[in-house]
Amino acid sequence: MTNVRPYPGSLILRLFFAVIPAFAPLAQAASISNDDPSLSVMRGLIQNYSTDSAALRRSQSIDISAARGERLQRFYEERLRKLESADFKSLDQEGRIDYLLFQNQLRFELRELEHDRMRVSEVAGLLPFSQSIIQLEETRRRMEPIDPARSARALTGIAEAISKTRKELEKQLKDDKKDSNKTLPGKVVANRAAGMVDGLRRTLKNWNEFYSGYHPDFTWWASAPHQKADKELQDYAKFLRQKLAGFTEGEDEPVIGDPIGREALLAALRYEMIPYTPEELIDIANQEFAWCEKEQKRAARDLGFGDDWPKTLDHVSNLHMKPGDQPRLIKELADEAVKFLEERDLVTIPDLCKEIWRMEMMPPERQKVNPYFTGGEVISVSYPTATMSTEDKLMSMRGNNIHFSRATVQHELIPGHHLQGYMAARYREHRRAFRTAFLVEGWALYWEMLLWDLNFPKTAEDRVGMLFWRSHRCARIIFSLKFHLGQMTAQEAIDFLVERVGHERRNATAEVRRSVNGSYGPLYQAAYMLGGLQIRALRKELVDSGKMTNRAFHDAILKENSIPIELIRASLTKQSLTRDFKTQWRFYDIERK
Repeated sequence: MTNVRPYPGSLILRLFFAVIPAFAPLAQAASISNDDPSLSVMRGLIQNYSTDSAALRRSQSIDISAARGERLQRFYEERLRKLESADFKSLDQEGRIDYLLFQNQLRFELRELEHDRMRVSEVAGLLPFSQSIIQLEETRRRMEPIDPARSARALTGIAEAISKTRKELEKQLKDDKKDSNKTLPGKVVANRAAGMVDGLRRTLKNWNEFYSGYHPDFTWWASAPHQKADKELQDYAKFLRQKLAGFTEGEDEPVIGDPIGREALLAALRYEMIPYTPEELIDIANQEFAWCEKEQKRAARDLGFGDDWPKTLDHVSNLHMKPGDQPRLIKELADEAVKFLEERDLVTIPDLCKEIWRMEMMPPERQKVNPYFTGGEVISVSYPTATMSTEDKLMSMRGNNIHFSRATVQHELIPGHHLQGYMAARYREHRRAFRTAFLVEGWALYWEMLLWDLNFPKTAEDRVGMLFWRSHRCARIIFSLKFHLGQMTAQEAIDFLVERVGHERRNATAEVRRSVNGSYGPLYQAAYMLGGLQIRALRKELVDSGKMTNRAFHDAILKENSIPIELIRASLTKQSLTRDFKTQWRFYDIERK
């Protein structure tokens, strides 16, 4: 698994390779300018957008600032107007795809700003002091003169407002709820507010460090008031977490998450060009799960366990390497996958790509949210360290056993994320702005399915390893969508992974934690299986029909970069495109009961 921008998506890939010649007549017809004549019109617009957007976000870095939201809205609206002034019919197929990607991105960013405003408004009552902190920092960024005495008074007011807010909440906690006119915030809102308090504390610290020691009068006036305000912020965040969100000091934080609701899920699906409802996607996951369970029983019988899948998993989980031997296994499995691919001429693997990948061991803290490998150019190996408890060591070794690992090394390296990242850094790199997990993770998951079909698993134990992960991807769709629909709690999701898939509880907790804690977008976990199913459907359309070879098909996908798969399909099939294109590719037939 590799990382992608939380919402809508990002990581891997830099570098710039092929340059597209200028198309001056088109630029004139489109009434839009492109400052770099070495680039096509759309590529120039997109690269300018990416650079300018990043610069704006750096300069407007206070996430909950209303001024930031307003500035970004003006920026997106301005770029959308500029884009829509283009003569769409004059664009070639690649330009039209870039146009649709850019339009989709800008419209989604505008919707996201509304979603962000709603999230902030829901916690506004817990942060009545936030605007005072934001104003201090935004005034500094405008480089307005500082009044140290006034700053000290502002800091004192901030500290008093934080203290007052906390005391009011403490009183509500003590009061009989029947006599209270207010409802205490739930765990989700309290945890979200605590995160925002942490951000405000960092903002205030940054503001203070700009002047402290450099401006003698400021230091004299503001040093003590800042220390007081900082302490109040620290204590308030702790109060929100421990008294309202259910954290316990000295223990791992509870898995809470922040569900976004059905309407936001539908908006995210439109952005990803997935023309299904969340409920339909859950039906797809259940159909794929049924296939997995059928194959699981077959593997269990082949290993002498009848239909007892839990016993089969327990048997395979205990086939793990000794401490210290896991890196050797990873190297052997990586070499095996490359040999298998090259012998069958399935995809082009550049020699440099095979040469440059590296390995590191994952620190124990990261293993709390990443209990398995993560990969790309560097594969990070999740395996026990000396500091772990005996129970955690055993769970980690069982969860990263030989046959589970054999099913994941190719996912992370070649033909998975490493090959994918290597090619994306060299072809149509400007499309990194539109990177989607449905291609990033879907590509790696697709190879798991294709390798199964090509008899990559040598033994029944190998099939068990691959089936574990495939059923896990089905479960990810179900628990992540149900969580955001409000139909499943985080704890129920953990239990679901333990009971339905066969996860070790520590690993299931880590999986759910990273799925719902905001590090990933709400569709990220669903994207593995669904993206894989999209590519599988496209392969059936183009390779099974004899229109393309396996190698030509896979190479073509890699050179499109990691964009929504429906638009990759449009490119490979030379589909006729219009400016008002809407997602409509139904890549999976759902069985109706």
